[in-house]
Amino acid sequence: MDKGDNVPIEEVAAIISTPDGQMPAFLYKSTEPGKKPAIMLLMEAFGLTPHIREVAARMAHEGYVVLTPDLYYRELPNNKFDYSDVEQAMAMMYRLNFGQPIEEDLRAAIAYVKSQPDVVSERVGVTGFCLGGGLTFLTACRFSDEIAAAAPFYGMVLDEWIEAMSNITVPIYLFHGGVDPFIPLERIQQIESRFKELGKEYILKIYPDADHGFFCHERSSYNRLAAEDSWHELTRFFHKYLQISSNNSLSSDSPVNESKN
Repeated sequence: MDKGDNVPIEEVAAIISTPDGQMPAFLYKSTEPGKKPAIMLLMEAFGLTPHIREVAARMAHEGYVVLTPDLYYRELPNNKFDYSDVEQAMAMMYRLNFGQPIEEDLRAAIAYVKSQPDVVSERVGVTGFCLGGGLTFLTACRFSDEIAAAAPFYGMVLDEWIEAMSNITVPIYLFHGGVDPFIPLERIQQIESRFKELGKEYILKIYPDADHGFFCHERSSYNRLAAEDSWHELTRFFHKYLQISSNNSLSSDSPVNESKN
């Protein structure tokens, strides 16, 4: 459902209550009336940057209500980084507690977006990049019963999340770069082997020449061809599972594994 850039989009500041405090967020949506499916967009290690907010608005133009929570809210106000500040961003990312605290944040964010009066609550998808890609994967493992589809981009996946993959019951599309130094092909193959072992349906797309962060045009690792193709694939995927009626399983003609230059 390509709404086009001519549809007005509004940005609304939001506050999500969590067990650890108030988490700021932004909602992006078109001004057209009626209920819409929703997407939760999870930020990179660099924080809730202008780029992530730009991507959220872009998704809203496709016909979704988009929520972008600030997962670094415990470290406000100085919790956003330039793309050159890799060490500082990584240090803040690793200060996150990836156990119950982050799961409670994700649970609260899902509940918040589903509670919006203009959202079709059973049509919520999740995507994210880098840190947000890993947390999209975690969301699929922990909250498959609360979402309709997941699409992680080059997310680092913890060992315990690989064990928890047995709980994934939603369609999932994974995007990775073939020369990503943070997520080597061996790790991607381990994740894929686990999907196969469990008999799960999934799509894995590897861009052989793409690095970590290939989607972001503000990063030196930006890969235009991979970014454009993955955007096309992402919007098609969410259109299938969020915009129209479906049985929430991948169609028989969907590739189980596809590599593309």
